[in-house]
Amino acid sequence: MKKIFTIIFIATVALSGCKDYLDVKPKGYTIPEFYEDYEKLLNSSSLYRVSSAYPVFLTDDAQAGEVKDPNKSADYPSYALFKRNLYEFKPGRVFESAESDRFYEPAYEHIYVYNTVINNIEKVKDRTVADRMQLKAEAQIGRAFEYLTIVNAYAAHYDPATAETDLGVPLVLTEDINAKYTRGTVAEVYRQIQKDLDEALPHLAVKTANNFHPTKSVGYAFLSRMYLYMGKYAEALKNANEALKLNSNLIDYSIYTNKKGTWGRVCTIADQAVLFPDADKSKESVWIRFGASSYGHVFTELYASKDLLDVYQKDLPVNATDQRLKLFFCDGQANFGGAITLFPGRKLWAPYVEFNLGFSTPELYLVAAECEARVGSKDLAVQHLNKLRDMRIVGNQPLVAASKDEALQLALEERRRETPYQGSTRLIDLKRLNKDPRFAKTVTHKNGTETYSLPANDKRYILPLPPNVLEFNPSIPVYDR
Repeated sequence: MKKIFTIIFIATVALSGCKDYLDVKPKGYTIPEFYEDYEKLLNSSSLYRVSSAYPVFLTDDAQAGEVKDPNKSADYPSYALFKRNLYEFKPGRVFESAESDRFYEPAYEHIYVYNTVINNIEKVKDRTVADRMQLKAEAQIGRAFEYLTIVNAYAAHYDPATAETDLGVPLVLTEDINAKYTRGTVAEVYRQIQKDLDEALPHLAVKTANNFHPTKSVGYAFLSRMYLYMGKYAEALKNANEALKLNSNLIDYSIYTNKKGTWGRVCTIADQAVLFPDADKSKESVWIRFGASSYGHVFTELYASKDLLDVYQKDLPVNATDQRLKLFFCDGQANFGGAITLFPGRKLWAPYVEFNLGFSTPELYLVAAECEARVGSKDLAVQHLNKLRDMRIVGNQPLVAASKDEALQLALEERRRETPYQGSTRLIDLKRLNKDPRFAKTVTHKNGTETYSLPANDKRYILPLPPNVLEFNPSIPVYDR
């Protein structure tokens, strides 16, 4: 299938972040010639922004605002139509004709750049083989990350019984804009992800100049997430443990409070000029990826659902405070520097922090805890959870679990408390957990007197391919959602 997306038919679109340092010849475009050219391609800041947050509107974390909501950002009619389509679980397409999907389309812009590096870096002559293979490995990690993200949003969740036939996403492994592409199966996409990871890991450095570049610990962290999504819990546990050996740092949330404003509203108690660290300044970051440049977050757009608030209250010791709820939500009112906005009885998502959508130590603890509960030790599972909770809850008391099933429930609930509204994380968790009758659930949304329901395993959990793609490729197979 030719022209499967509208964004790679002109190479300079993908290379736009590098105009200042690449000598683009007047006729068409050129493949970079030197190691430094490829290095600068991977340093483009556009690559650091990935998954949009709008899939949150499909999840059980979301409570939309009211009609004429006092908080204008959450006023229901003011939401973009595609967000209302998701919140109301509308079947069929989500975006209108010619409307861009700023989740799917940038992913393939990034993949184009990664393909350019992967397929050409070994040909340069001005650096050592080891240097070239390390840069190729970094690009392979980037490509694999994009594919893991989009295949879990735009396809059925990985199921070994059906993955060979379930529609995945287009697998593009060349920068040749005239190549024909097909929509790979879920299994094919996962095999490519694993191939990239397996090839990359031996060539990654132990340390890099910053955490925007992947290290060996990123390889282990990545494998832990991939295997978790595949339901291969022993492998996920092994890799999470290896990654934790290299970085096990956690931030103590007890030292933080709130002040007026938006960006920077979470600050230390001791000095309000010292802000809660964004991902690029956080000791928890293993590999840094921010939310997409468009729709990368839903700050002030959504209130916490009753379902989510109930999870925050569950297993919370008497007189204890979960700092995640206190710091990142506004309780009944917001003061962003002007007039106070009142919304009694509701909690508004408003952290104004650049969370890490790449890989971080809290995720590693949560993966290790979940997998220990499934295939290892319930006591070790709870130990991981308690270590995380001690850094998140003021007045915390150790959790205990009488069985593996109980430890697993604790781990899944802690995961939800730790990562609300962050990219497509909760959507993916709903899809994977719906495969297990113990955790399958119907998501219910309300808007005034209207109630909308999304049963477990419904095809509407799968994001549709954008209209731009379908218009160029009317024969591409799609899910009936």
